[in-house]
Amino acid sequence: MLVSFGLAACTTDADEGAEDVGTAPAALSPDGRYILKLKNNSKRGELLAAVAGQVELDLPDLGAVAVTLPDAAVQALAKNPNVEYVEVDPRRELYTQWPPYGISMVQASDPALANLSGSDTKVCIIDSGLYTEHADLKGVPVAGYDGNLPWNMDGCGHGTHVAGTIAAVNNTQGVVGVAPGNVSLYIVRVFGNNCSWAYSSTLINALSKCRAAGAKVVSMSLGGTVRSFFEELAFQVAYDEGVLPIAAAGNGGNTSTSYPAGYASVMSVAAVDGSKALASFSQRNADVEIAAPGVGVLSTVPWATPSVTAGSHVESGGLVEGAAQKTVSGVLANGGLCDTIGAWENKVVLCRRGGIDLAVKVDNVRRGGGAGVVVYNNVSGFFSGSLGTGVTSVLPAITLRMEDGQKLVTNSIGASATLNTARLVPGTGYEWWNGTSMATPHVSGVAALLWSQKPTATNAEIRNAIDASAQDLGAAGRDSSFGYGLVQAKAALNALLGISSAADSDGVDLCKAAGESCAADADCCSGTCQNGKLICK
Repeated sequence: MLVSFGLAACTTDADEGAEDVGTAPAALSPDGRYILKLKNNSKRGELLAAVAGQVELDLPDLGAVAVTLPDAAVQALAKNPNVEYVEVDPRRELYTQWPPYGISMVQASDPALANLSGSDTKVCIIDSGLYTEHADLKGVPVAGYDGNLPWNMDGCGHGTHVAGTIAAVNNTQGVVGVAPGNVSLYIVRVFGNNCSWAYSSTLINALSKCRAAGAKVVSMSLGGTVRSFFEELAFQVAYDEGVLPIAAAGNGGNTSTSYPAGYASVMSVAAVDGSKALASFSQRNADVEIAAPGVGVLSTVPWATPSVTAGSHVESGGLVEGAAQKTVSGVLANGGLCDTIGAWENKVVLCRRGGIDLAVKVDNVRRGGGAGVVVYNNVSGFFSGSLGTGVTSVLPAITLRMEDGQKLVTNSIGASATLNTARLVPGTGYEWWNGTSMATPHVSGVAALLWSQKPTATNAEIRNAIDASAQDLGAAGRDSSFGYGLVQAKAALNALLGISSAADSDGVDLCKAAGESCAADADCCSGTCQNGKLICK
């Protein structure tokens, strides 16, 4: 069979010689939803009525429609001469592992990139919405698509977390994004409050809204295991029009391909940890194109997160699964390993991780009369905590990074402390999350940063600059784990602007003599003056 949509025709060996009368999906949809294209759309109502079909979503850019159909009707439609194509409408899910150091790892905090002028690149985030009142996102230019779900609300926090990695403002609190000051956001919400899944047709429709809004980068921390012909076509159309789609490679920890990341028009992003090792959950396959931090990524969430306040110090942490969610106050006490029962009446007890199970530490504090528990890591970084399956405690408890716990030990023992584990929604908060979902916005932010400095660049030029300048990890060259390697913002910008290896660490061409003005360097290269330095093109 040969299927043509006005672009390049698509064929497979199995299709050769088949009649051009449409095709049935490889498998029936578990919930009866399909994507359908007719040769004569004026007959749509009549045809669907005959098979008891129901329109769910129009896809006018592709001349297609998402429909629900009885199983028997699918085979009948596949044989109908007016049907050009019918396929299962597969589901797309968020790629997050629940319980940001990554900004510096991808060179976004390099001094050479500080206070860059230039235009704001519009990034479209297709996700669970955005809490626009978050203190670290106020001031970011943002708009969204008013569909069935309000774009400026976020029931599960996923979209807000992604947005923070891209665009969180450089202020005195919380986190900072990859491209603060050089990005605007357009939000298309496709997930409800439970953030479980959405249809491929919903994603196709969202992509259309991104294009209509003029977005250059489309960031998608989502995917599914089933390939969609129409979805692949939609992303190719968007790419041909100059859009750069970027998607999570997936969290299966195996070699299967996820979509839309698996399409040639989409950059597939793998996840690495703070040591630049591949995350255990990250997909490994030939479609992986680039890698970025995706383990223990701190970013914005639309609720007040667990924290401990002791004197002038406020430390955000992670909620211990099974512990009570409430607010308590008391003097901060140092319990060491908390491997014995101490005299902790009405105190907030600081415990070091290790030695015994977390549940035993919490129970020892309870038996010692404590009001709450703060457990800090025994190695650098954050850790997620649980009391165990089915285990609960009347005490609130949080986990902290080792660095934050040590700070409290040094500065705050004996101070009045307040431990808050109550999730207040909405609110301004921060959490460490894992997933290729968290890696993806690092790459989206870098792409936006590059485009802000060279608005005339094509999507292929942005993509090539990111790939060519990546820090090679794993096997030499492109591999199935890291793709071309770890995304590097400064190196990618130099590659895009044509700064050669003769440039120094600040991106200044060495032909520029010390103390000369930018104008005096015009005979060295053609470029632009930024912060007193000539950036060669």
